[in-house]
Amino acid sequence: MSVPLDLIPAPHDASALTLVDQLVQWARRRIEERVFRPGMRMPSIRKLALDKGVSRFTVVEAYERLVAQGYLDSRRGSGFYVRERLAGPAPVERRLSSNAASDAAPAPSTIDVVWLLRNMLHTSTRPERGPGLGYLPSRWLDGELITGALRTLGRQSGAQMLGFGTPQGFLPLRQQLQTRLEELEIGASPEQIVLVSGITQAIDLIARLYVQPGDSVIVGDPAWFQMFGRFASQGARLVGMPYTPDGPDLDALETLVQTWRPKMLVINSVLQNPTGTSLTAAQAFRILRLAEEHDFIVVEDDIYGDLCPPGFAATRLASLDQLRRVIYLGSFSKTLAANLRVGFMASSLDVAKAVTDQKMLVGMTTPELNERVLYKILTEGHYRRHVERLRARLDGVRDKSVRMLEKTGLRMFQTPAAGMFVWADTGVDADALAAAGHEEGFLLTPGSLFSPQQSPTTWMRFNVANCGDPALPAFLCRYLDSVARRAS
Repeated sequence: MSVPLDLIPAPHDASALTLVDQLVQWARRRIEERVFRPGMRMPSIRKLALDKGVSRFTVVEAYERLVAQGYLDSRRGSGFYVRERLAGPAPVERRLSSNAASDAAPAPSTIDVVWLLRNMLHTSTRPERGPGLGYLPSRWLDGELITGALRTLGRQSGAQMLGFGTPQGFLPLRQQLQTRLEELEIGASPEQIVLVSGITQAIDLIARLYVQPGDSVIVGDPAWFQMFGRFASQGARLVGMPYTPDGPDLDALETLVQTWRPKMLVINSVLQNPTGTSLTAAQAFRILRLAEEHDFIVVEDDIYGDLCPPGFAATRLASLDQLRRVIYLGSFSKTLAANLRVGFMASSLDVAKAVTDQKMLVGMTTPELNERVLYKILTEGHYRRHVERLRARLDGVRDKSVRMLEKTGLRMFQTPAAGMFVWADTGVDADALAAAGHEEGFLLTPGSLFSPQQSPTTWMRFNVANCGDPALPAFLCRYLDSVARRAS
């Protein structure tokens, strides 16, 4: 895969640097930010010299320095390629094939989600330039909910903040979460609820407890990419479950279960990331039947559940299973603040105790201050109205964003009636499109990140709340036209 030349800006002028130095810095920055990814072919010497307005000697000198510094490989007769550079031990991904025998040894490779995680900060102050971001714009959120709760806590005695807190988390918050779960028809006592620092920590604790090297874990393909590395680093075999516009392909799931005998399945039941699909009651019953027949755990990630309006056609596995085999996860990072870092797990009593013990071993207790802040917000009655406003704002931009993407030539996987994500087929290499978008100041999320094998794809996730920049459709049209012209 070659770096797109026509979308690379010239390096900034710097009188203290030679042209060679400028080219070296330009290339290093893009390699380190994963815009130019390992294995990509760099522009030819002739083309880069023309594009930058410098001599071929300057380009040759810059490339040779990059080779000497370990950023590029020189291949005789082929050109220069970005070298794989490992700063330390990398997590291992288990590449799997559904056609392989269950005892086949998967080939290892590296999980790479650094490209997106590093570049999230590039658009943190201008979310409209981040259609690939996984959270809502800060201007949509209500900072006063948090500052108001902090002011209330600030008037109380500080002595209550000096201890470690409790292993399972702040009891009044767990009692409040019990009430919220009852509204979803999920029965859980406070003793069955463990507070965690977001879904990421929940997945980490579950992986440490229940996944051994060689165990198979079924995840969506596509699905939330950050969990892939956590399970893979535990030595798990990651098995991808395909999706259809109606939700997970359950015929494929049944085959995968029979082939791989998984330890667990991890799934978004409501507004799945990135497809936006939700489970029907029939699908949920079939998943639970498979889990019972083949004895695997189901981890239900419901992080987007509050963006689902009342009466929306979606079924939660935990409401059917009542936490016998399902571990239910929730969080408030998407609706309140990404930095609040308060999530929770609801499970059977035995699982809750084991998770609490593991939580103590890994990091003692979670910050009670954050938990008290969330408790204040949930009990003062403003959170429900806040979430209703978020849903209304998403409803107001979703169709507009979808129409804009379709006009540029993208094809929707399906159009969700709720939530923040759409999954779209760009018709071109999504990695190259994301790299080109970065050069234009846009953070795009290529679909390869959502694949447990990071397979090349033309699919891409878009956040409908962050598609309002008028330069976005212009860029997409220009890029897609340039690819079509090169192909013709």
